[in-house]
Amino acid sequence: MASESPISEIKAYETDQELETRVKKVGERISENLHICANEPSLALYRLAEHVKKTLPPTVESRKRVRILRSELQGAYFDADYSLQVIHSMDKASSYLTQTQELLKNSIFLVQQIKYERTRRPRQREQSMYQRFSAHLTSVDLSDLKETARETASRVESALQRTTSSSSAGSTGDPGTSVLNRGSSSSSN
Repeated sequence: MASESPISEIKAYETDQELETRVKKVGERISENLHICANEPSLALYRLAEHVKKTLPPTVESRKRVRILRSELQGAYFDADYSLQVIHSMDKASSYLTQTQELLKNSIFLVQQIKYERTRRPRQREQSMYQRFSAHLTSVDLSDLKETARETASRVESALQRTTSSSSAGSTGDPGTSVLNRGSSSSSN
């Protein structure tokens, strides 16, 4: 018997059909019980609640970030769209801008000409305050003024001649009063 191997011993036992069916039934029942225990509704709900507690906060945070990014993206889109509209309107305004540029060139040229003319001319004195205030007044007719000035000038000259002649003749009196008296007598003529 020592020469017999363990495999030969296993072959020696003949399979019992009844035992085999019993073992299968017991294995199935144990497996079914384990499956029921593992998937019992209250246990399943507990596991679902556990899963929700673990995954819900990161999901909510990522959803918040997505909403913030969406609003920022929408704002950037509106800004880009508005900028594009402004650029298109600037294209329409290019003719006005070129006209403005030409006017600026002309004004710069005119300013340079004015500066050149000012440096070329001798400087004139600035107007006095009275000239600025009276610039809007009409001028006086000077033809009448010239005749009056001549009469006055001739009277003053004659009075001075009389005064000098009377002072040289040795008159005793105030020369100023004699001039005034003579001036009044000549004006009465």
